[in-house]
Amino acid sequence: MTPPARRRPQLRARTSTRVAFTVITVFVVAQAIWWVVFQRGYIARVADTTLQAWEAEAATAQEAWEAAGGNEGLRQRLLLRHPQLAFEEGGFVVDQVVRKGFVREQLGYMRMFAWEGPFFVLVILSMLGLIARSLREERALKRSHQNFLSAVTHEFKTPLATLRLLVETAQLRDLDAERRRDYLARMAGEVDRLERTSEQVLAAARLEQAPEPPRLARRDLRDAVRERVAALRPGLEARGAELRLELGTRPLPVSLDDDAFALVLGNLLDNAVKYAPEGRRSVTVTLEAHDNLALLHVDDLGAGVEAAERERIFERFHRSGDESTRRTSGTGLGLHLVRSTIEAMNGWVRAGPNPAGNGARFTVTLPLRVEAEAT
Repeated sequence: MTPPARRRPQLRARTSTRVAFTVITVFVVAQAIWWVVFQRGYIARVADTTLQAWEAEAATAQEAWEAAGGNEGLRQRLLLRHPQLAFEEGGFVVDQVVRKGFVREQLGYMRMFAWEGPFFVLVILSMLGLIARSLREERALKRSHQNFLSAVTHEFKTPLATLRLLVETAQLRDLDAERRRDYLARMAGEVDRLERTSEQVLAAARLEQAPEPPRLARRDLRDAVRERVAALRPGLEARGAELRLELGTRPLPVSLDDDAFALVLGNLLDNAVKYAPEGRRSVTVTLEAHDNLALLHVDDLGAGVEAAERERIFERFHRSGDESTRRTSGTGLGLHLVRSTIEAMNGWVRAGPNPAGNGARFTVTLPLRVEAEAT
């Protein structure tokens, strides 16, 4: 669990952010409602005042025309001066066509402001949503960095402490041959662990700073898998793994960078063994062709990957759970390196359930070389 001293500032920051966003949202909604109500009231007052003024002008024109004895020239001049008036049945009145047009125009303004308010709210809330999303992503990235630092610290500190203990014990005691071999084997294992961690951190740095993608060459995927598994088998079997290869008989020509592919397969196999339960560390590597694609499956019998995590596990530094309670080692870079490296070789990788039962299946997909198929 996250220490309380660390959690309190995080909780305060999240609470302050929520309060600020809530206040801004309430203010924006209230402002929009006030704007719509005010504009509707204002337009209604303007419309009533204008119509009343037109009625007064009609009455004034009527009085002036009657005082002039019904002079036809004055009537024409009054109609020209007041285009909103009409002369009907011996008297001046407000032109109904002009009245309806004016009322329709004012209703159009009301509708416009009625739409502008919600649209304004929608735009502001959308911007607030984007800001909130950015803040959440920033906090998630910060948590990932903290987990990464904790994981790297643990991955270096633990084997170093073990090495120090073994060296000091060997210096202070006379060890028989069997005990010496055991200590040397344990030292070699801790050195391998340090080396794997260093390689992953350095590989991540090289991948991000690489000016161009890896150079690809024609390679039969069966040979690449066979060679890499042969190199990894002793170390994996020493950890209790049982490796099984099903490479098929069909050639699978693809474009690969050998070093990059070695990193990919090494991380997938290490991940499969790491999360497998004791006594069931069986890992199956299968190759198959589907249309113009070559598929590499790595199946294990571990706990599997939850559906909600099948995309996130490939994110940089992402590791499920908390570093202080996690039982498996790692830095959160392995699967990120797998995806980034495979995509640099024009392929992709997916995680899913093991179709044979419990566990997970990681599938690397690479395009087959077209010119090899034509021969």
